[in-house]
Amino acid sequence: MILIKTQSEVDKMRRAGRQLAILFEKIKNLVVEGSNAYEVERFVNSYMKEKGFIPTFKGYGGFPYATCISVNEEIVHGFPLREKVFKNGDIVSIDMGLTLEGYIADAARTFIIGEANEKVRKLVEVTEKSFWIGIEQAVPGNRIGDIGNAIQTYVESYGFSIIKEYVGHGVGRKLHEDPQIPNYGQKGKGPLIRERMTFAVEPMVSMGDWKVEVLEDGWTAVTADNSLSAHYENTFVVTKNGPEVLTILD
Repeated sequence: MILIKTQSEVDKMRRAGRQLAILFEKIKNLVVEGSNAYEVERFVNSYMKEKGFIPTFKGYGGFPYATCISVNEEIVHGFPLREKVFKNGDIVSIDMGLTLEGYIADAARTFIIGEANEKVRKLVEVTEKSFWIGIEQAVPGNRIGDIGNAIQTYVESYGFSIIKEYVGHGVGRKLHEDPQIPNYGQKGKGPLIRERMTFAVEPMVSMGDWKVEVLEDGWTAVTADNSLSAHYENTFVVTKNGPEVLTILD
């Protein structure tokens, strides 16, 4: 069942989303050459504890960390380990969730470390832009398939591939609520979009093939052909005037 949030619930999610957006700004200076994934994880845990926020991912389904940090061919759910040292040319995707007043904000960003070639920069740029193109379809009366179709069409026009194994989702009091929101699909198909639904849409895009493998840790998903991948996500609420993104700063 897709939940329609009350205005009070939307307000709580808005507050959670703003705090997550602030946290993303604070970690930018840690996502640099010579730093490592655990430094980001340590800061996020410390910051959330100090502010009284709950790191949504930690313990979710047994996941042991507050952040998912995925580098290069890692698509999603990467462990934030000390040995993941960021090198010039790497692309680093960071996915985090924050719970405040019982409501969740979920977002992801991909960072480029130092210099990268034009195709890598285009991959990151297209991934982010595809999110915005997709959520233009998140208006009352449209269908979930309209979002995925817009994302897929845009991404594939640049010769990149949509990862199909992992999808966006509803979000609210739970991290994963109905509906699932694939980053591909057919126009006019899927559940009806209504005002005050809250979603997390998260394109994951590969420079090569869309097929994935999961590493021995049981979590880290990588591209089967070892091609680079990028990830971009925000939480938003559907309004009568279209989507309001909750996890970016004004």
